[in-house]
Amino acid sequence: MKIIKKILVTPLLIMIKLYQKCISPLFPKSCRFYPTCSAYAIEALKKYGLVKGVLLSVYRVLRCNPWGGHGYDPVPDKFIFVKFKSSNYLENISIYEKD
Repeated sequence: MKIIKKILVTPLLIMIKLYQKCISPLFPKSCRFYPTCSAYAIEALKKYGLVKGVLLSVYRVLRCNPWGGHGYDPVPDKFIFVKFKSSNYLENISIYEKD
């Protein structure tokens, strides 16, 4: 299982490292977090594998904006996937139903 995980994750790690070495130096530093989003992605992929690592990395990149957070934000020790409750969605939909 570890071999399959490594085979799936390695191409992404190579792409991120190429980005860090070749593309990132061409632009001013703009990541609002420490570690940087690319370093976070590498750590998340190594720690949790392809699916969970990509989910954590995408969520981190989406938070890295002027209206998002900033500061120290390490990869979590435990991965917790929160499901959205459909009941809230249904309650909001019922506002628009015709009588």
